[in-house]
Amino acid sequence: MPSRLFLPVIQLTTTGHRTGLPRHTPICAHHATVDGTWLIVASNFGRPHHPAWSTNLLHHPHAAIADGGPAQPVTARLLTSHEQAEHRARILAALPVFDSYAARARRDLRIFLLTPTPPS
Repeated sequence: MPSRLFLPVIQLTTTGHRTGLPRHTPICAHHATVDGTWLIVASNFGRPHHPAWSTNLLHHPHAAIADGGPAQPVTARLLTSHEQAEHRARILAALPVFDSYAARARRDLRIFLLTPTPPS
């Protein structure tokens, strides 16, 4: 991904909501070192439809991320519009072109907070 040169990119592994199979997607993300959470934006490059990985997270919120090391289990939560406003700085850190993509998509972009899941 060319964006990896400018932005932090993680490997997101979701569970396909129809197939149940693992799905791997490179995606720009913002990591908060204070609490270990990651923020990801389902912009789909400003296209009018949501990316498949975001639908997968809505159906199966347990996922995994890899940031150059072993995969780490996470739980995804869709942010409300109020929470999105609170996390605006993180959204722009993960995806500086957020406003352009949101305008072009003409839909509410899904934004997820990924929280590390303790090992069971």
